[in-house]
Amino acid sequence: MAQHELNAIVAQRIEVTPSLIKLRVVPDGWELPDFTPGQFSALGLPSTAPRHKSTPDESHPLSDPNRTIKRAYSVASSSVAKEYLEYFVGLVRTGSLSPRLFALKEGDRLFVSPKFRGMFTLSDVSEEFNVALFATGTGVAPYMSMIRTELTLGLKRRFAVVHGACHSRDLGYHDELKALSLVSQKFDYLPVLSHAHEEPISWKGYEGFVQKMWTERVLADAWGIKPNADNTHIFLCGNPLMIDAMLEILHGEGFTRHSRKEPGQVHVESF
Repeated sequence: MAQHELNAIVAQRIEVTPSLIKLRVVPDGWELPDFTPGQFSALGLPSTAPRHKSTPDESHPLSDPNRTIKRAYSVASSSVAKEYLEYFVGLVRTGSLSPRLFALKEGDRLFVSPKFRGMFTLSDVSEEFNVALFATGTGVAPYMSMIRTELTLGLKRRFAVVHGACHSRDLGYHDELKALSLVSQKFDYLPVLSHAHEEPISWKGYEGFVQKMWTERVLADAWGIKPNADNTHIFLCGNPLMIDAMLEILHGEGFTRHSRKEPGQVHVESF
């Protein structure tokens, strides 16, 4: 990859855990275009870029040592305040790109696609519907863009973020979402841990898997109403096992999967 193709600069690298980082990047020589919260863009680095020291070398040499390695990442930053783009990146130790992204430092260069894509947005959700956003791991990233943007415009309906992780340290936006839930009566944050018994300090929140927050009426109790296909749209992003489990539950309750050709109430973005 030619140096001029590395069109963005790392403005800030925030380490959440050794395997989770937030990358804030700014364009170099171009303006951030408009995008819709929930969309993604490509990040890229040349295959010659170093890998993070904690990760193993590639088990198989890359077929083209000069190629650009690109992957799609959801934007976590607001679409209104265009000071930077934020990405929530998980480390895949044997992967090709994420070990190189983890090796980046502030001031380093990378490629950011100026084109944003994806239909995992609120565009097809009428304002009379409440919105429940279910995620595991880094799947919370597109929801951060949605919530951050919606808050600047003023929430017109109820939102909830249900975020599942193994440990509390993996809840990368816990403090921000918790604070938002305290200041907005239309926003609820429901974190849940699958390995709460391993916490060094006793976890006082919800335990189990994300789908438990639906089947045991935790969300319904938070809202004071039972979410159904007539009043709520559901977004699912993250682990395919969580998505499959939620789809089975929701289909049994009359929800249908959304597409442009066949509108429904369940929106899905799989890893």
